Amino acid sequence: MLTPKVNIVIVSFVQGIASYFRAFQFISRHRLWSYVLAPILISLVVGLLILTTTWAYSDNLGDWIVENYPWERGKSLVDSLSGFLGTLIFGVFGLLVFRHIVMALSAPVMSPLSEKIEEILMGKSGEVSFSLAKAVEDLIRGIRISLRNLIRELGITLLLLLFGMVPLFSIFSGAGIFLLQSYYAGFGNIDFTLERHLGVKDSVRFVRKNAGLAIGNGLVFMLLLLTGLGFVLALPLGTVAATLETVKRLDRQN
Repeated sequence: MLTPKVNIVIVSFVQGIASYFRAFQFISRHRLWSYVLAPILISLVVGLLILTTTWAYSDNLGDWIVENYPWERGKSLVDSLSGFLGTLIFGVFGLLVFRHIVMALSAPVMSPLSEKIEEILMGKSGEVSFSLAKAVEDLIRGIRISLRNLIRELGITLLLLLFGMVPLFSIFSGAGIFLLQSYYAGFGNIDFTLERHLGVKDSVRFVRKNAGLAIGNGLVFMLLLLTGLGFVLALPLGTVAATLETVKRLDRQN
C-alpha cells in the first residue's frame, strides 16, 4: 500500500509527462513559435562544440580507464569496451554540461515565454515587453541556478559512475544518472516560472516539494534531447510544459 506522499509524487510525475502534449497544442494555439528560434540556434552551436570535443577526446579517456581499473575481475571486458566507455562518460557529462549552458544562455528568451504563458493562463492580455535590464537579470539568475545545479549534479554523477564500475551495479548506476539528470532538467524548466515569484532558496524548496513534477518534465526533456528534431525543440517545449503545471501549483500554494 503506497503512502499518500508517494501517491502525490507519482501523480505529479505523470502530470509532468502529460503536460508536454498540452504544451505543443498551447504553442500552436497561441502562436508562440517565434520564441523557439533563439534556443534552437543556441542548442545547435553548443551541441556541435560538445560533440566535437567528445569525438576528439573519448578514446584518450577510454585508455585512461583501462590503465586505472583497480580489479582483475572484469578487466578484460573493460579493456574491450574502453572506447565505448570513454564515449559514454564524455556523452553523460557532455549532455549534462550542454543542458545547463543552453538553459542559462536561453533564460532571457525562455523567461518571457514563460511569462507570456502565465498571462494567458491568468486571463491577461497584451504583449510581454522586452527589457534589457530584465534580460540581464534573467541571465544572471539562470547562470546562478545552473552553476548551483551543475556542481551538485556533477558530484552525484561522478559517484554514480564510480559505483557503476562495479560490474553488478552498472545497470543501477545508469538508471540513477538518467533520473538525476531528469530531475535537474525539470528543475531548470520549472525555474523559468519560479524566478518571477520566488527567490533562489524558495525555488529550491518548491522543486524539492514537487520532485515528481521535476522528474516527469525532465524525463521527456532528456528523451527529446536524444532525438533529432526533439533536440532543438526540447527547451521551449519543456519550458511551456513546466509553466502550465507550475502556475497551477503556485496558484494553489498562494
